[in-house]
Amino acid sequence: MIKKIDQILELISEQTKKVISVAAAEDLEVLKAVNKAYELGLCDFILFGNKEKILYIAQENNLDLSKVEIRNTTNDYESVVGAIESVAKGEADLPMKGKITTSEILSIYLKDEYGLKSGKTMNLVCVFEIPRYHKLLILSDAGMVISPTLEQKIDTINNAVTVAHVLGNKEPKVAILGALELVNPKMPVTIDAAILTQMNRRGQIKGCVVDGPFALDNAISKTAAEHKGLVSEVAGDADILIVPDIEAGNILYKSLVYFGEAKLACSIIGGKKPVVLTSRADSNETKLNSIAFSILMTER
Repeated sequence: MIKKIDQILELISEQTKKVISVAAAEDLEVLKAVNKAYELGLCDFILFGNKEKILYIAQENNLDLSKVEIRNTTNDYESVVGAIESVAKGEADLPMKGKITTSEILSIYLKDEYGLKSGKTMNLVCVFEIPRYHKLLILSDAGMVISPTLEQKIDTINNAVTVAHVLGNKEPKVAILGALELVNPKMPVTIDAAILTQMNRRGQIKGCVVDGPFALDNAISKTAAEHKGLVSEVAGDADILIVPDIEAGNILYKSLVYFGEAKLACSIIGGKKPVVLTSRADSNETKLNSIAFSILMTER
């Protein structure tokens, strides 16, 4: 089981080098990540965007893109369409978000004509290496499903568990988060958590141990859980955090990055191909980690 984000790069097979198509690649942090990934031999790239701007950014920052294919486009929409079409046609193995919004790339990815939908819920699954936590922590969903239904939460758990298995954790502990650790009929999130826990115990959700509801402290701190008298295999030792909605997930994601100084890697999981997706404000290191993570998910 891997314990550090950097170890993800070591798991990628050199024998099956992938090609990533980048939509709207005219961004410095994106190009730094592309340049580093290419130097490390992780993958090849097709860059879609304004070729003149891409080459200018590269030249101004001493980035060598001489061996990277660049396809000139006149606007962001054309760039996204080109990147997704290249995946659909088999020219590339997976797409990557550049200097565009999540909705811009997914609105094209999800079109029926490209055949990339799986029929299941897609989630932004993020793996965090947090200085004050004792192992890698998986978070879902911080950027896709706004207000998940019970059925979508089942898919969300399964997607996150798939990631944990790929990272070598064969039976991850899944904490369903809410505002408190008790079931309250006035708080639907807590009712869903109890249902998901029972489904896991009856074998309807497999490959993991699910428990909840948990307030965040009870999920990640044994001391907090003990103070509240919680007896649970998951309490204080969660591998996976399932948040109640996109607001909670997004705030927690950015808190871990900016307050917790966490390293991370993110990918959209649940479609036929992963999507390399990070916040536009994320560092080139995070984008590089996310490239490696998405490649690993494609291989496995």
